[in-house]
Amino acid sequence: MSGKITGFLREYVFILSIIFTILGCIVLLIGITGMWFKDITKNILDFSDEALNWSLYILIIGLIIFVIGVYYLYSHLKTRKFVLEELETNKRSEFLKKHVEVKQMVKHLPSKYQKMLREKEEELQIK
Repeated sequence: MSGKITGFLREYVFILSIIFTILGCIVLLIGITGMWFKDITKNILDFSDEALNWSLYILIIGLIIFVIGVYYLYSHLKTRKFVLEELETNKRSEFLKKHVEVKQMVKHLPSKYQKMLREKEEELQIK
């Protein structure tokens, strides 16, 4: 069961991290407006006093969600960029130097990158 969940998350980490980042921004914005612009939030957005009392917690939750989304987005893009740069090489010796590192990083990327690695290994005759 956990293998299926991990596989799903690995395939859709890019989309999920973008969703987390956007969701974090929205919740963070709601928390900020609730903390510093109470009269605007009360009159325009029609929030009750009870909801405004939770603004600090909403702000903290929004910040946490935003940081998690940005971290996973940055991590995914950095890993993806490294793997694609290493797969572009046509020299067997250069590829062998970083083969183990590329193999480890590909495990955390969607399955299409694993397929690209296998094709590159076959092309350069690496086992």
